[in-house]
Amino acid sequence: MAKKFASTERFLKPDPKFGSRTIAKFVNSVMKQGKKTTARRVVYAALEEVAKKLPEQKADEVFAQAINNLKPVVEVRSKRVGGANYQVPIEVKRNRQQSLAFRWILDVCRDRPGRPMAVRLADEIVAAYKNEGAAISIRENTHKMAEANKMNAHLAW
Repeated sequence: MAKKFASTERFLKPDPKFGSRTIAKFVNSVMKQGKKTTARRVVYAALEEVAKKLPEQKADEVFAQAINNLKPVVEVRSKRVGGANYQVPIEVKRNRQQSLAFRWILDVCRDRPGRPMAVRLADEIVAAYKNEGAAISIRENTHKMAEANKMNAHLAW
């Protein structure tokens, strides 16, 4: 059976500096109002900062591991049954795992003003690499909600 939607990774060119489609996708997530050059500058500065903080690791590998640490396995979705809303744990698809990880790390960085975005992003990437930080706590809360609502799993569609 053919896929319903074509994967964007097939059409997305790899990042020019690191040759990574994940970083290219992340640059697109950082981008606001079509300013890709600015977004690319922020992400590259953040990865340079990561390289300074963890000199024994390559920055793109640290980024990839941080995103893998942030990916949720399950999440809860609301389902209405007989006039009541239930939180039903659902397994998260791979594309959504990556987009949630990107969203969480960017939301945390954007909520903390006062320092340049590249520095905030680098701090959060390093924290996620070490399984610490606010974005990791968001993932943990998501997993806890799914665990707490495991009894509603039979309602999954």
